[in-house]
Amino acid sequence: MSKVCIKVGQTQGDIITQTNVGLQAAIDYVSCLGGGVVEILSGQYRMNDSLHLRSGITLRGQGDQTVLMKDAGVVSRLAVDGDYGEEQITVTEPKNFSVGMGLNIMDDRAQGFHVTVATVIGVNGEAIQLNSPLRADYLVDLNAKVANAFPIISGYNISNVVVESLAINGNKEQNQPINGCRGAGIYLNSAESVVIRNCSVLDFYGDGISYQKSHNVVVENCVTKQNSCYGLHPGSGSQCTIVRNCSSTHNGQVGLFICWRVKHGIFEGNTLCANGKSGISIGHKDTDNVICDNIISNNAKHGIYFRPERIETAAHDNIIKDNQIIDNGDGEEGYGIRIDSLVHGVVIQNNTIGNSPNGQSYQKQGVFSKYTDNEIDISMNHFSTEPDPS
Repeated sequence: MSKVCIKVGQTQGDIITQTNVGLQAAIDYVSCLGGGVVEILSGQYRMNDSLHLRSGITLRGQGDQTVLMKDAGVVSRLAVDGDYGEEQITVTEPKNFSVGMGLNIMDDRAQGFHVTVATVIGVNGEAIQLNSPLRADYLVDLNAKVANAFPIISGYNISNVVVESLAINGNKEQNQPINGCRGAGIYLNSAESVVIRNCSVLDFYGDGISYQKSHNVVVENCVTKQNSCYGLHPGSGSQCTIVRNCSSTHNGQVGLFICWRVKHGIFEGNTLCANGKSGISIGHKDTDNVICDNIISNNAKHGIYFRPERIETAAHDNIIKDNQIIDNGDGEEGYGIRIDSLVHGVVIQNNTIGNSPNGQSYQKQGVFSKYTDNEIDISMNHFSTEPDPS
């Protein structure tokens, strides 16, 4: 039996909508029938909560003609401490919130995975009811607050999903930030066998594409640009990921942030340029990855940065080959590859590292290692305009 296909549009289709509500109805309907395709027709759709993916769904747009746009954000301080496990919060400005809105709750101490992301299911005076319990204590004395910041597309505990040909616009200037551990323009948590292809994420107040605790994720032919933090953020033990032929440029911090315990990944054919810190950052227990055939240029600090780690948790046994690592740095600081950990089994081979003839010669050194006893194979690289390459 063939899989069901539902078309959603603003003026035509099986479901007519201009917001996330109709899009979510289509996904849930197809999911109840055992999976299939949800095709979103051309138009700009206003997002006031995440579009929540379900297993067995292919979500397909019309490329740049299908835009999921984050609505303007609202924020409020908490009026009463929020306690771990509670399923409501009390706010000082309840008029800002309505049923169906996506939220994140945090304070000065609760960051990262301790931020709660939820949906409003009821408003009763100053009390906001949530569809999931709080993940931490949020204290008024620590500036506890709630904002309707959320992933534009999210997938939790899903498998066998395809997301393709969609444009995400985070509307950064009118919104509040959300940490990449709990949100992004496209965000996965505990997902398996997901393909994200031919999508763009622009101007999100956080990361472009982030996936945590997710395995066998493929991100290909995607664009992440002008997001405030990381462009691409695989992390938290994600295994066997492939990121290929993507462009991650002009993001606030790092083009490709390989977070904690990312292993057996392949990062190939990507363009990682003009980001606020590094083209690629790699560190905590990130081992057995291949970084190859990428263009890594004009990033403000380093082309590739190995973050500081103890030897027990450093990024060992990674292969860096056939990359162009050029013109990185800001005139005061800049390395093609900087290694600030004791690592072993790292291979740096057949890369072009240096400054282009017409560049600003910002990249001061090809490969810099903080430690002299690192086990690094540096061979068959081409170093340009640098008398001391390592």
